[in-house]
Amino acid sequence: MPEAVLSLSDVRLTLQGNAGPVEILKGISMKVNRGETVGMIGPSGSGKSSLLMLMGGLERATGGRVEVLGQDLTTLDEDGLAAFRRGRMGVVFQSFHLIPTMTALENVALPLELAGVADAFPRAQEELAAVGLAHRHDHYPAQLSGGEQQRVALARATAPRPALLLADEPTGNLDSANGAAIMDLIFALRDRHGATLVLVTHAPELAERCDRIVRLADGMVAA
Repeated sequence: MPEAVLSLSDVRLTLQGNAGPVEILKGISMKVNRGETVGMIGPSGSGKSSLLMLMGGLERATGGRVEVLGQDLTTLDEDGLAAFRRGRMGVVFQSFHLIPTMTALENVALPLELAGVADAFPRAQEELAAVGLAHRHDHYPAQLSGGEQQRVALARATAPRPALLLADEPTGNLDSANGAAIMDLIFALRDRHGATLVLVTHAPELAERCDRIVRLADGMVAA
């Protein structure tokens, strides 16, 4: 029987808006098995990114159960969630979220240092080489193009060799050429590290490369 890396049971998310509570997610149940690649698609406002954030413990569900690698995330506080994510999950955002005062190498090495990895900088250099940026290791984010910054963000997410890789519109801020290159890199890094991959995308060509597509509409999984 396949091993579920991610299991959601009747997950709900309600946020307070100016006009009162807003239901973002309305009872989502799904599983993602080890080694699987799942693409989440749907119109803007359907809840895709919010669901991904719940999977990563970056947003807290207001109902239901979110189980990742056997741990119910809804039982953990913020410190517990941060400790659990470290080394187990990698997250790539549409906005690169690099630390501007750190070089590319330092950005990639940071999660490794936080995890207590002894060879953090050699491994970070190896990951930068894997995304074609070994020669840019001493450059700061402002000195890099958008495509290069997303490559650094990918290297940072995968450097700890996480079991689960989450990507939220990873090609959304890039032109078509850079977007295509990042697509290829995401799947190459998934294969290299054997990670389970869940990605949110508006790009049909990226979703079609996944093992399975989950469509969201109005905060629910569409039939």
